[in-house]
Order: sequence, then C-alpha cells, then structure tokens
Amino acid sequence: MDLGLKGKVALVAAASRGLGRAVAEELAAEGASLVLCARGAEALHETRDQIAVATGAPVVAVRADVTISSDMARVVATGQAQFGRIDILVTNAGGPPAGRIESLSHEEWEAATRLTLFSVIELTRHVLPGMKERQWGRILNITSISVKQPIENLVLSNSLRAGVTGFARTLANEVAGDGITVNNILPGYTRTERVQQLAGMMAEKEGITAADFAARWEREIPMKRLGEPREFAALAAFLVSERASYITGTSIQVDGGWIRSLF
Repeated sequence: MDLGLKGKVALVAAASRGLGRAVAEELAAEGASLVLCARGAEALHETRDQIAVATGAPVVAVRADVTISSDMARVVATGQAQFGRIDILVTNAGGPPAGRIESLSHEEWEAATRLTLFSVIELTRHVLPGMKERQWGRILNITSISVKQPIENLVLSNSLRAGVTGFARTLANEVAGDGITVNNILPGYTRTERVQQLAGMMAEKEGITAADFAARWEREIPMKRLGEPREFAALAAFLVSERASYITGTSIQVDGGWIRSLF
C-alpha cells in the first residue's frame, strides 16, 4: 500500500529512542523527510545518521527540550527553513514520574504538565498556521493506554494524558475543514526503555526482579507478550498518511488487547 508520504515533511519529537525513533524510521522508509528533536545530542545525532543511511531520507536533527517553548519554536523554524514546511507533527515526550497523589509535590505536577500537556500545545501552535495555509496536515499525539484505563501508581500520566486527549479531540473539530486530521495513538506495554524502567521501579518496591514484574504484565495482555516498537510505528505511519484522510478525533490503542472496554 502506498501511503502517500513521499515528499512529506514530518516533525517527530523525542525521536532519539523508543517509540519516537520507531515512528521516525517508519516514516523515513515511506519516503518522508524528517525533522527530529530530543534532549540528548549524542543519541539524537546517532539516530539521524542511522536513519539517513538506512533509508536515504533527508533528516535534520535539532537538540531541544519539549518543556521549553522557545526550543519548540526553534525546532519548527529549523524544519521550515530546511524543507519549507511541516506537513506532519508527531508529538511525543518521556513519561512523567510514577507515584501516587500524596507522594507528588506541586513542583512535580508543574514539571509534568509542561512535559506532557504543554509540549503538545506548543508544538501544535507552531505548525498549525502553515498546515491551514496549505489546507493539509496531520497531527498525531503519542499518549498512553492510561487515557482509557488508568494505570496504578501513574497519577501524573493518567491525568495529563487525558488532558492531551481532550485538547486533541477539540482541535480535531476546529481544523477538520482545513484538511487537517488530529488523532492520538495509545501505546500499551511495549518493549522500550521507559517500560523497562517502570518494571524495574515497580519490581524494587515489591522485592522481585524486573523480569518477574514484566511477566506479570504479559499475563494481563491477551497476546501474552509485550509489543514491539515497529508494530506501534506501523499504525502511526498510516494515521499520518494520505490514506487516513477521513480519520480524525480518534484515540487508537496498540496494546495486544490489554484494554477491556468496548470503546
């Protein structure tokens, strides 16, 4: 299937590893040019070089922190200067710290809000005018299965990713007439560094190994295994493609069946 991504320009945030990198690799393989950002310069530049060599895609890497508004403006401006436009935005950020309500400070809530919610809003604000002018755009937010089924001990993520969902659903209606789609993609338990860190943290509290804790997750998943980043990236590429032009305002999970609800 030709997704119609050849010649499109995609900005992927937090793209140096994990799900962000997997999505960037998939889009490059489909012929898109890339603007990548992440905080760690070394890992980011390594990712840029490896994707460019593997796919032949033009790739620009900009070291930036998604919690800093001026950094987000600079990433978008760099992409526009290099390629003339941003057609596709994939928002992404590392998950906020685990914890229960009584263990988290006011400062931790503020930091998590900047990371998880404001980063999405700021990136969207910067790319939207150009998308409206061209009457074509794709905005895809990487959130979490927690927006449909809250996860224990992740009150920051549960709360703020739900805020992203509300923002995206509202925006989808506002810009549908401009040829812009806005969707959310919800990763389940996927084999990434973030999930491995969570397993280690939870395991330590219970006095078991990280492998034992991860095995508990696998027992909860109907497919009885963790997902692979490339499986997640396949749906992401479709949702930002020309072929998905009539899909907007949705939140679709990639979770091996973990979420039990009907919707």
